[in-house]
Amino acid sequence: MNKKELLNRLSDIEWEDFEIKKAYSELPKNIWETVSAFSNSAGGWIVLGVTQQGKKFEPTGLFDPEKMEQDFTTVLRGQNKFNVLITPKSRKYDINGLTVLAFYIPASAQKPVYFNSLTNTFIRTASGDQRATESEINAMLRDQLFGVMSARPVEKTSIKDLNQTTLRRYRDYMTRFNPGLPYNTLPDDEFLRKMQIIEGEHLTYGGLLFMGNNLAINKSFPDFRVDLLEIPGISYADAVTRYTFRLEEQENLWEYYFAIIERLKRQIDMPFKMNELGIAIEDSPQFDAIREALVNMLMHSDFFSPMKPRVRVFSDRIEFENPGAFPRPIDTLLKKDISIPRNPVLAKLFRCAKLADNAGYGFDKMLKWEKSTDTKVCFENSIDMALVVFRFSEPNRKQAKNEQETEKINISVNIKHADEVLPLIQENSKITAQGLMTELSLSESSIRKILARLVKSNIIERKGSDKDGEWMIL
Repeated sequence: MNKKELLNRLSDIEWEDFEIKKAYSELPKNIWETVSAFSNSAGGWIVLGVTQQGKKFEPTGLFDPEKMEQDFTTVLRGQNKFNVLITPKSRKYDINGLTVLAFYIPASAQKPVYFNSLTNTFIRTASGDQRATESEINAMLRDQLFGVMSARPVEKTSIKDLNQTTLRRYRDYMTRFNPGLPYNTLPDDEFLRKMQIIEGEHLTYGGLLFMGNNLAINKSFPDFRVDLLEIPGISYADAVTRYTFRLEEQENLWEYYFAIIERLKRQIDMPFKMNELGIAIEDSPQFDAIREALVNMLMHSDFFSPMKPRVRVFSDRIEFENPGAFPRPIDTLLKKDISIPRNPVLAKLFRCAKLADNAGYGFDKMLKWEKSTDTKVCFENSIDMALVVFRFSEPNRKQAKNEQETEKINISVNIKHADEVLPLIQENSKITAQGLMTELSLSESSIRKILARLVKSNIIERKGSDKDGEWMIL
């Protein structure tokens, strides 16, 4: 920060990364709170030798700036006051013959940063320092294992806790959309180890979350779920009813992905396209942005948090909220492709299925929404959560049609997919639910509901067992 930048900031109010202290002859007593807050947030400047006069800030100077600078840096670099070593950047300014000191406190890679005791952990909110809550401190403590937990084995789990339907579906999907991947030729046991789904005799946390049975997942992650709510208004208060649709529980993250993307596709513009083989493809800037946000949320959520990943569809926007903050300030992530996944095993599994890239957090793909809709994508980051918001260019568009009656929505959707299911049954009467899931990229629960509805409507009938039988169109 040069002198001109300092003077410009002094003409404005205190910013989130800029704190003014008077400090004529000694360090202010509350300076350590600001050091902790900046270290636990995105970093910031502490300026000494400036006094607030009404709404203006005036340089008033320091009695002994050299001693004050030495006292301040000695405390930060010592081992007595703070739990971690802090290395500030120091600047000295001469303003109308008065000396002003500024110190840049960087964001710490090891949080929480506190002085004297853990209760003296502070965070920055707006232009003030706030004592961190217990949940915020716990989130920072969990972040010390950022990028580590997903590869650790889960005691008392085994390959028996894998959902075999999910495993088959995932491998089929990967073979179709990433056919050149060497992993495709491996037998299941070797595949599971190479993909870090299994470590030794146990599932890893990432493998359990991605393709485990729901019962096994809930033993390690009580009340495991990913929420999706469709709210008929621009807020809960505005809505006539709290929601018109809430996603039912799925087995694991892979099944949640398909169930959620299936709902979200109907909220956006999806032009029909086919590839050279005559297969329908999903390709639009809006879809790319929404899919990236969903995969981002599923890959990078802090699943050890009491919060749950949540998608909320309002009449004017879609919100993706995941427990756990982004690893860097938003401005930094927007400028650089920084690949620091919270859950590397989950990132690898989505990447091998061609649903995620190697680098970054996918901000470039999410920003495609802006060109397509002429609306801004909003990114928010706090100590214990991250939020991505996509606004619609026309409020109350597609969801307005969905607000009338939830049951009617579900029926119309199933009829739509039934029109896709029937030709496949006609072509291959022995096709299984697994085969339909692979062909249509729908969740297991959705396929079974469609088949049940077709049977109930006397459109199809099952002859023989689930394994060896066949479908008949009536």
